Amino acid sequence: MAGINAYDGPAENGFEAGFGDYVALLKPRVMSLVVFTAFVGLWIAPVGMNPFVAFCAVLFIALGGGASGALNMWYDADIDAVMKRTAGRPVPSGRVPAGDALAVGLALSGLSVMMLGLAANWFAAGFLAFTIFFYAVVYTIWLKRSTPQNIVIGGAAGAFPPMIGWACATGGIGIESLLMFALIFFWTPPHFWALALFMKEDYHKAGVPMLTVTHGRAATRRHIFGYTLVLAPFAIWLGLTSVGGWFYLSVALVLNALFILGGWRILRRTEEQAVADHYKTERKFFRLSLYYLFLHFLALLVQHWIGAW
Repeated sequence: MAGINAYDGPAENGFEAGFGDYVALLKPRVMSLVVFTAFVGLWIAPVGMNPFVAFCAVLFIALGGGASGALNMWYDADIDAVMKRTAGRPVPSGRVPAGDALAVGLALSGLSVMMLGLAANWFAAGFLAFTIFFYAVVYTIWLKRSTPQNIVIGGAAGAFPPMIGWACATGGIGIESLLMFALIFFWTPPHFWALALFMKEDYHKAGVPMLTVTHGRAATRRHIFGYTLVLAPFAIWLGLTSVGGWFYLSVALVLNALFILGGWRILRRTEEQAVADHYKTERKFFRLSLYYLFLHFLALLVQHWIGAW
């Protein structure tokens, strides 16, 4: 199912797209996470970079993330239009023609990869190109509509930015960057499945085979708790590497205890209990998951500054 042609052509609402609509195509909230994790990966790497070059590198990684968002909105316009959470996006709402979204995505893809290669190195640029391809083609076009493992495998795309940042500084991959990847990779499923628990009807209407749709909410709850257990060792292991230390480990231990406790509370819930309080526990866990990732990477940054002092 791909309804991209249904939205190809001029906007139907009678208004011309504004600058803000094209910014929205780039998924700025998602881009902010890309920018932050890429910056942390670059900044804590053992090889220093000129601050201006580092700024340019992070900027081009951000453009690559925005390109992925535009390509995703181009292809997913049909299902975005059905889902309450996404119906207001620029393409399904008719503010931006699908063809424009495709053009923006392709142009920014080429520009970001080329400029990152010139600013940093071509290994990092190739990594960015692969990440854009993975998100736009492997996840958006293939996995999202075909398997309940869509968010598991596809989550790798969101886990690559700190590795790209690390590669900008070092020209390669290290155990530290692999563990930063693992931190995001294993965080992604419980984060999105918690959202799916109280947004199931959206995915059902759109025909997206999210785990809640294919296996039910009880199975989803078990998977969420299981992933919190798998995630914790990787988060703590990162603190035992060259980028870790007492501060990061302290933060990681507290956050993972809270995350596992939140997963356990979700596991013990029945659907009747969830409906009765409007999925209050699930919503709290989803909010916690947002802080979880941000605070881990912030702790890495603070740990690096502590080491520098």
